[in-house]
Amino acid sequence: MAAAGIKDALETLKKHFGFDGFLDAQEEVVDQILSGQDGLIVMPTGGGKSLCYQLPAMCLDGVTLVVSPLIALMKDQVDALQEKGIPATMINSTLSWDEQRQRIDQMKRGEFKLVYIAPERFRAAAFMDALKEVKISLFAVDEAHCLSQWGHDFRPEYMRLGKALDKIGRPQAIALTATATPVVRKDILEVLALREPFETVSGFSRPNLSLSIVEVDKHKVKHARLREIVSQWKTGIVYCSTRKRVEEVGELLHSWGVKSIAYHGGMTPDERERTQNIFISRKADVAVATNAFGMGIDRSDVRFVLHYEVPGSIEAYYQEAGRAGRDGEAAYCELLFNYADTRTQEFFIEGANPGYKTICDVYQFLQNDSDANFEIQRTIDEIKDGADVKNGMAVGSALGILIRNGYLERFDIPGKRMKGTRLLQPNVLTSKLNIDQYALEEKERRDREKLDSMVHLCYGRQCRQQAILEYFGEEDAQTCGTCDVCINAFGGEAREPASDEELLIVRKALSGVARMSRKVGGKWEGIFGRGRIVQMLMGSKSQEIKRVRLDELSTHGILKPCGTAYLNELFRSLQNAGLVFTQRGEFPLLTLTPQGEKVMLGKSSCRLVWPEKHQVSAVKESDMIIEEFGFDGQLYDRLRDLRQNLAQQERVPPYQIFPNKTLEYFTRLRPKTMDAGMRIKGVGEVKAAKYLQDFIDEIRSFD
Repeated sequence: MAAAGIKDALETLKKHFGFDGFLDAQEEVVDQILSGQDGLIVMPTGGGKSLCYQLPAMCLDGVTLVVSPLIALMKDQVDALQEKGIPATMINSTLSWDEQRQRIDQMKRGEFKLVYIAPERFRAAAFMDALKEVKISLFAVDEAHCLSQWGHDFRPEYMRLGKALDKIGRPQAIALTATATPVVRKDILEVLALREPFETVSGFSRPNLSLSIVEVDKHKVKHARLREIVSQWKTGIVYCSTRKRVEEVGELLHSWGVKSIAYHGGMTPDERERTQNIFISRKADVAVATNAFGMGIDRSDVRFVLHYEVPGSIEAYYQEAGRAGRDGEAAYCELLFNYADTRTQEFFIEGANPGYKTICDVYQFLQNDSDANFEIQRTIDEIKDGADVKNGMAVGSALGILIRNGYLERFDIPGKRMKGTRLLQPNVLTSKLNIDQYALEEKERRDREKLDSMVHLCYGRQCRQQAILEYFGEEDAQTCGTCDVCINAFGGEAREPASDEELLIVRKALSGVARMSRKVGGKWEGIFGRGRIVQMLMGSKSQEIKRVRLDELSTHGILKPCGTAYLNELFRSLQNAGLVFTQRGEFPLLTLTPQGEKVMLGKSSCRLVWPEKHQVSAVKESDMIIEEFGFDGQLYDRLRDLRQNLAQQERVPPYQIFPNKTLEYFTRLRPKTMDAGMRIKGVGEVKAAKYLQDFIDEIRSFD
C-alpha cells in the first residue's frame, strides 16, 4: 500500500472509528489487506482483530462478507457498526428467504459495506447463486479456528468455506482468530486454499492477566473461592462445563445477592440474546455460562474469569481467560482444578468422536426407520435409543459426519422445534459407507492429546503464561511474574544438575517411575500415581505397598534420604521439565516421556527447577519417641491443598502457614491432638492457634 493509502486509512480510522492510531500489528495487517493479499491473522483477544477487516471494508469499493459462527456475535458487531454510522447488516437463520433476498438486493446496489453471514447459509444453492451478482471485495472468516478439526471449537459448516470461495469467484480472503496452534494455522490455510497468504501472528501474551490454577478437592472449597473472587473483583465470567453446573452456580450467586445471569445452550435463542444483553448493558455483574458465552462479547470491564472446572484444551482455556481485561487493565483468571472433573471432558470427547461402529449403528437405524420418502422424524434421544447408543452427543456428531459425507441432510419440520432427517443415498448399505476411519481415530487422538496438555498445565510448575505461549509455538517466551507459579517460592529458575549427585537423584526417580510403569508398543503407560511412587522410593512398608509387592522392587527405598516433601516437589519439577507426565483416566497415573527415558538411561541431561533439600528431623526433643507411619503421598497432597486454601484466605504465601518440611512431618507422624501437633518442628503457639486444628481435622478425616 502506498503512503497515500496509509494516509487514507488513517483518515478513515479517525472518521468512522474515532481512533487516532493503530494498535500493535494492526497497521501491518491493514497494509497487507489493502494491497490485495490473502492472509491469516492471529491476534489475541482485545488486540483489535475486528478492526483489521472493518477498516479495509470502508476503504474498498465493494462489500466485505464476514463469516461469523454465532448469531449473538453478529448482532453485537452489526449494532456497534450501525451506531458508528457504518452501513452493516447480517444474514442468518433468523431471517426468512424474502428478508435475505431483500438484503442481497441492497448489497447489489452497494448499500452495505459489511455483511455478517452465518456459515450454514453457504449450503443453500439459491443463496450462493444470488451472491454471484454481488461485488465482493473481501471475504473475512472470523473465529477461523472453527474450521479446523484439530481446533478446540470445530464447526462442520466452516469446512464448506473453501468451496464457497470458489463458487463466488474466489475474492480476496482472510482468516482471523485469537487462538491457533501451528497445526491449526496450517489447517486453516489448506481448507480455505488461501493464495500466497501473508501470516501475522502478533503474539498471545496478555501481560495484564494474572493466571492462577488452584487444586481443590471439595465443592465447598470451590464455593469459598467463588465467593472470595466475586467479592474482590466484582465483575466477571464464571465458566462451567455443563448446563446443570451453570444453573447450580447461578442459584448460588443469586442466594448471595450477586447480580448475575446464567447462560447455556439449553436456552432458546431469544432467551440467550436477552440474557446476554443484560450482561453487556451492565445490568448484571457476573455471567455464569458454558463455553459458548463470551465469543466477541464487547464488554471491556470484565475483571475476572473463573473456570469452575477444567476446560478440554489449552486453546479453550486461554481464549476464555482472554475475555477478562479487554480494556488493558489488570484482571485475574483462576482455574479450580480437580482431576475428577476431567471425566466430564472425557464424556465430551466421546460425544464429539463417535466411532465407526456408532456411525454405522445410527445410519442403520435411520435406514430401517425411514418412510417412503426416505425421511425420518425422530428426536436425537429417539435416535439414540433406537440405535442403542449410550452417549447422546455421539448421535449428533454421527449425524454431522454422515451429512458431511453426503449421506444425509437435516430439514425443518413445520410447526415443530425438532429437525427431520432425509437419506440422500438410500440405496447405500451400511456396510458400504465410505467414511475415513483413520481420520476419525486421528481426531479423537488429538482431542485426547489436547486434554492431556491441559492437565499437564494444571499439574505443572512452569510459569502459566510462559507454558501457554510455548504451547502456541512462541519461542523464547518470558515468565510473566504474576501467575501463581511465579509468585510462589517454588517457581525458581530452571538449571542443569549442579553435580553428579543431583543427576543421579533424577535418574533414580525416573527409574522408580519406569519400574512402576509398563511399556506397550514402544510407549510408556502408567500403573500408579505419584503418591504411591514416592512411597516406594521412600521405602515405605505400608500394607498398600506390600500388597502389590512394590517393596520387592530394586528401587524400593532408593531415595529415602531425600525426604518425601523433596520427592513430591521433585516430581512436579520433572513433569514441568517434560520428563514424566500424568495420564488421563479414573485416577491420575504417572509415567515416563521419551525424553525422561533418555535421561534415565544417561543418554541426555535435563533442566529443571530444583526443590529445596529438607532435613528429616521432626521432633523438638531428641529423646521423644513418636510412632512413624508409612508415608502416603495422597495425604501429603491433601495437606498441601489445605495449606494453599488457607494461604489464599489469609492473602499470604503458603510457606507462611507451614513450610513443606512441616507438612512432611505431619504426613509421617499424623498428630491427632493439638498437643501432639505442637511437638512437631515448625509448629509454634501462634501458628498452632490459627492453623493447627484444620490440619489435625484433615489428618483425622484421611485416617
